[in-house]
Amino acid sequence: MRAELSSYVTGFWRVLPQLVFATLFFLLTVAVIRVVQWIVPKVLRRARMRRALVDVVVMLLTVGLWLMGSLLTLTIAVPSITPGRALTALGVGGVAIGFAFKDVFENFLAGILLLIREPFSKSDFIECQGIDGRVEEITIRDTHIRQTDGQLVVAPNAMFFKNAVTVRTSTDLRRTTIICGVAYGEDVDAAREVIERAVKDVDSVRDDVKDVQIFAKEFADSAINFEVTWWTGSRPVDIRASRDKVVAAVKRALDEAGIEIPFPYRTLTFAEALPLTRKDAPPDDDTASSRD
Repeated sequence: MRAELSSYVTGFWRVLPQLVFATLFFLLTVAVIRVVQWIVPKVLRRARMRRALVDVVVMLLTVGLWLMGSLLTLTIAVPSITPGRALTALGVGGVAIGFAFKDVFENFLAGILLLIREPFSKSDFIECQGIDGRVEEITIRDTHIRQTDGQLVVAPNAMFFKNAVTVRTSTDLRRTTIICGVAYGEDVDAAREVIERAVKDVDSVRDDVKDVQIFAKEFADSAINFEVTWWTGSRPVDIRASRDKVVAAVKRALDEAGIEIPFPYRTLTFAEALPLTRKDAPPDDDTASSRD
């Protein structure tokens, strides 16, 4: 028993310098990581790099330093484990972990690519796979979308990376369109001029940047339909507010000009002639005698 205890003590004292050196090296690694996390963001921000890209660079440096420091610490504490063997074991374990956490790593890599490429940014209004709203936050794993009805949707980054994304606020202006019908008895050119003047008078219509376009579109069932197109702000609320003002202005202008916006008309055709009776006509003799 004493011999075994003595061998343990002797072995401990033999490896103690290695353990102390490994501990010191690990603490040095932690200190280096803290310094990198403090200095690198300041340097990159002074270089006017995007904040999302700064976060990605700091995260990759941190992961790389942790991996390298942990491997070197392990080889110092246990010299029999060489860096090559450690990397081999790490590779085998990484494959197993990769299969187990496939979706997590997929979203992680998609998040890095989204932050680097930045197809959309915070405060943009986007639409993807039925999700429509304003981007509130983009993280490494997911993206937070505040829908126009106030609900928050947290969606995985892989969805935005693998599917088409509509960025509604990629520019300051968006085009919007309404259909306006006038009766067949009205003058088409005169109606077009009235509609055009009404649309241009709306303050939210940016006719100083893009022209207002009005085209006679089709012969509908009860009216000649005009396609009215103009440019306004790109946010959803800008589109709705501008459409509201334009509809009201066009209706008011057509009413003042005496141009009819028709209700649907229906023409009924009967196979046989129907007898017509005037409401104030006297009854037939047969009808009168039957009443008597």
